[in-house]
Amino acid sequence: MKSPRAFTSTSDRAYESLLSYVWRAVGAKPQRGFTLLMSVLISSVLLALGFEIYNLASKEVILSSAGRESQFAFFAADTGVECALWADTTLDAFATSSPLTEITCGTAPSLLTRVQNGTDYVSTFTFTSGAGNSAQCVDVRVTRGDPKRTVIESFGHNTCNIADPRRLERAIRVTY
Repeated sequence: MKSPRAFTSTSDRAYESLLSYVWRAVGAKPQRGFTLLMSVLISSVLLALGFEIYNLASKEVILSSAGRESQFAFFAADTGVECALWADTTLDAFATSSPLTEITCGTAPSLLTRVQNGTDYVSTFTFTSGAGNSAQCVDVRVTRGDPKRTVIESFGHNTCNIADPRRLERAIRVTY
């Protein structure tokens, strides 16, 4: 069987004669298009592999973004605890007889509300830490049952937008 192409080396001639021998042994004619089939198969496997790598990488980006936002919420909660501790130790702001109605945490004064719940006095305030789109909101609740026991609960949010589906809340409780 003669090949329509010109040979460039002896290895090409040996390969062509081996193929001719195999085709005669099995009683088949040489099939053209096998290379096309193989290239389509390899391309589809590589495309599927590339798609899976992209899918995995995009999920990793989302996961790392959620971790970063969680840290922002935690740091906001920590800021709330520090502010409440400062106000309690410096200003005695959460005493039952305290005349304070505002606490300055973050960038602006926050309204301090007090409610008596049985024998406990619960003081709450809210403030914003940061500015613009990167602002975090903090809600702080200070419960004082008697002068010997105070509980500070600080709830930090990574964003002040309540409707944001990626809004996270982290809380810290300090008892002393």
